[in-house]
Amino acid sequence: MSGVHPDEMMTIAASRVLNSDDVCFVGIGAPSAACNLARLTHAPDITLIYESGTIGTAPDVLPLSIGDGELCDTAVTTVSVPEMFRYWLQGGRVSIGFLGAAQLEKFGNINPTVIGDYHKPKTRLPGGGGAPEIATSCGEIFITMKQSRRGLVEKIDFVTTFGHGVGGPARENMGLKTKGPTLMVTDLAVWKPDPETKEFTVETLHPGVTREAVQETCGWPVKFSDGLAVTPEPTELELTTLRDLQARTKAAHAGAA
Repeated sequence: MSGVHPDEMMTIAASRVLNSDDVCFVGIGAPSAACNLARLTHAPDITLIYESGTIGTAPDVLPLSIGDGELCDTAVTTVSVPEMFRYWLQGGRVSIGFLGAAQLEKFGNINPTVIGDYHKPKTRLPGGGGAPEIATSCGEIFITMKQSRRGLVEKIDFVTTFGHGVGGPARENMGLKTKGPTLMVTDLAVWKPDPETKEFTVETLHPGVTREAVQETCGWPVKFSDGLAVTPEPTELELTTLRDLQARTKAAHAGAA
């Protein structure tokens, strides 16, 4: 399908992994777009939870932050943040955590805290928020982010959110009973961790993307699945629904809606 932006392909591919039975802890930005696209298309009964305590959230436009009034206005209920984390998250009631990342390494560890030395950073980022708890307490973690050598790095500058540590059985060795990162969707490809090493491996390339393009935008030597395939192109419904959602969001945040 011509005219599909890589960001649209990323959001659509990420949305497809969700279903109506999921209870999903949603990150702001790309994860929120993917989760709400799923809700508006093939997964109408998905339960979306945001860190501010909103449950069964169904925003008409994408929120700017977890404190956006749109979330409370459209939620089935809102609970306190301590209840959200202690009862829902740590209680094992959330099947999927959907996160973004500023920096990520091949075993799925995430850094949203600093670039450079922690005490004298080149850049101080917003921080992890609830992501460390989400990554350890949700049944599994999905990640979505744009590819670049600054984002996908050999070694992140600060481990904020634990993925698979040094790989292999690292999570099990630390006593973690959840699966950790099981999927990453970028603007170029769909990645899954190797069953043994837990290193992210490319499973599908988005239409028109080459192996070389993936490697050029990744800071470690990329491994490709033996069964490497092409991500299915967006359907008319997926693309139209996403673009309508983005248009409503732009209008609302510009004060025109």
